[in-house]
Amino acid sequence: MARPVDVPALVAAARDGSPRAVARLISLVEDEHPALRSVMAALVPYAGHAHVIGITGSPGVGKSTSTNALVAAYRARGLRVGVLAVDPSSPFSGGALLGDRVRMQDHALDPDVYIRSMASRGHLGGLSWTTPQAIRVLDAAGCDVVLVETVGVGQSEVEVAGLADTTIVLLAPGMGDGIQAAKAGILEVGDVFVVNKADRDGADATVRDIRHMISLGDRTAPNLWRPPVVKTVAAQGIGIDEMLEAIDKHWAWLAEHGGLRERRMRRAADEIEAIAVRQLRARMGDLRSGRGVADQAGRVVDGRTDPYAAADAIVEALT
Repeated sequence: MARPVDVPALVAAARDGSPRAVARLISLVEDEHPALRSVMAALVPYAGHAHVIGITGSPGVGKSTSTNALVAAYRARGLRVGVLAVDPSSPFSGGALLGDRVRMQDHALDPDVYIRSMASRGHLGGLSWTTPQAIRVLDAAGCDVVLVETVGVGQSEVEVAGLADTTIVLLAPGMGDGIQAAKAGILEVGDVFVVNKADRDGADATVRDIRHMISLGDRTAPNLWRPPVVKTVAAQGIGIDEMLEAIDKHWAWLAEHGGLRERRMRRAADEIEAIAVRQLRARMGDLRSGRGVADQAGRVVDGRTDPYAAADAIVEALT
């Protein structure tokens, strides 16, 4: 049985900057605790202020190093920063394989930086389905910027664009990332493209490839954002200011042209749908454990009804 939670006290402590309270709230999210509804309701007045930045790219391009550099840059501005690093799940425990402070030791003791690893738990989009709620916790806890670093990029792993205000796509020379980006469809979702490890051979060619591919898209409409391509060597702090400037310009563009509300509306719709579908699946599981689905399956097998009519009967039972 789940332990009772003093939600108002926990939210107040998180608002006061308690890392322990923030950790507890995100754990309630991951565990789907019965108090989660109360937590989300309590966070409503405080959320919606943070700039949510998604960072994605193929394994090995330097996502964690770049995230670390961005945290340092935002802290230099005096901003509070939250980091959600969505890691591959352990097949045994379902937890994140990589520790939340292993890769960002520079900021582990900074009270104005909160770093948390979340397990993707097999979720295809490279994000845990609970990530939007975890973002809301960090936002309501007073983070000015929330960085979401994803597992990687693939054909089904572009969901970060659905929950971020600004999506950064990291690439590296010599990895075929330009072609891979086109195949994976991430040219359409990137707001800022960063060619990291730009001290390697082929960096300029990669920049040219990406710029050429971006130019092939339909970007003739007025007031349309044209994604910049920035070169960095994140491990040495080179190009971080340029990356930050590109992010700032995109944030200003969103505010000026109304894109921020549009993106957040889409994010909220996706989140509502995910929660509703999960609830329906739970109720579907109840029907499976009872006789509802089995009875309809028997009717289909016996030739007394068709699968569509059977499905209609199940949906009617659910609603």
